[in-house]
Amino acid sequence: MNFFTKNKYRILENACSYIVVFAMVTYGFGKTVQFNGATNIPKPVSELTGMQLMWAFYGYSKPFVYTIGVLEIIGGILLLLKRTRLIGCLLVSTILINIILQDIFYDVNMGALRAAIFYQAMILFIFYFNRIKIIATWNILTKKVDNQSNFKNNLLVLLLSGFSFILLRIAEYYLTSKW
Repeated sequence: MNFFTKNKYRILENACSYIVVFAMVTYGFGKTVQFNGATNIPKPVSELTGMQLMWAFYGYSKPFVYTIGVLEIIGGILLLLKRTRLIGCLLVSTILINIILQDIFYDVNMGALRAAIFYQAMILFIFYFNRIKIIATWNILTKKVDNQSNFKNNLLVLLLSGFSFILLRIAEYYLTSKW
């Protein structure tokens, strides 16, 4: 068995990872200048295109944009290391899916949409290459808990859970309403 045959999936997984890492780190650092001047549009909101409206939204808050950039960089770094690659894939996927949806619904230029879809496809390949780990993790997370407790205990837990729910909803109301 030659070297390539033995290591082809590892090579492909690494190549996919490197593409996404490069893009995420580049876009992450690019956030420092990407939306500069985006709020200086001399038109009423009703006359803006979807892309202009989205750009103005992102240009309004530098801390928000920087936070997204930092998350893109962190996701890229996590993707770089085999040990943290799947965590990086999950983080970057949440960002990319959000970008894909915004690009579609705000009619952002097609190149940006295609790039985001391409990077997400690379992540799907990485997930595929790690499907055994993902399935094992899923099985652990969804494993049925062997509950040997009796009916009275289950009923008490259910009633106390309902009571706790009511108390938390009351707390939520007072925390989120105007005083």
